[in-house]
Amino acid sequence: MWVVISYGAWGRLMNQQVNLVTLGVQDVRVSRRFYSQGLGWTPLLDLDGIVFYQIGKGLALALFPLADLGADTGHAATAGTSFTLAQNLDTPAAVDTVMARARAAGATVLKEPQRAAFGGYHGYFADPDGHRWEVCHNPGWSVADDGTVTLTAVEAADMGE
Repeated sequence: MWVVISYGAWGRLMNQQVNLVTLGVQDVRVSRRFYSQGLGWTPLLDLDGIVFYQIGKGLALALFPLADLGADTGHAATAGTSFTLAQNLDTPAAVDTVMARARAAGATVLKEPQRAAFGGYHGYFADPDGHRWEVCHNPGWSVADDGTVTLTAVEAADMGE
């Protein structure tokens, strides 16, 4: 069964975009140290109870106390692992470098960098609160100057094999 939605005079119901990803963290100081000092990220805005990082065109990441996030939404917030954040890099060597830096900063490496089933190269780590990050080289992923993502299937030959 198909449902047809008519936008009529209202236009889209909601723009197809994300501008802010907020991670609920146990201790903002620990998370700030991990991302700022450990990974070398520069805060966009750094306050006592929340830190923002610019992570893309029109996209920011916030670190906010887990209990405060629950209070703000009106529903208990729990640290979860049902999603991953990902960063696509230019080369497998860059993946190795970022994974080594994350490990040195105190990340828990969940999967050592290795060939991926999709034909690229990737590894996973968890930050101090268990948020999972995939660090990846996918030669089929590209971003145009205007921010448009192009994603194509990758063959093993694309990795130089």
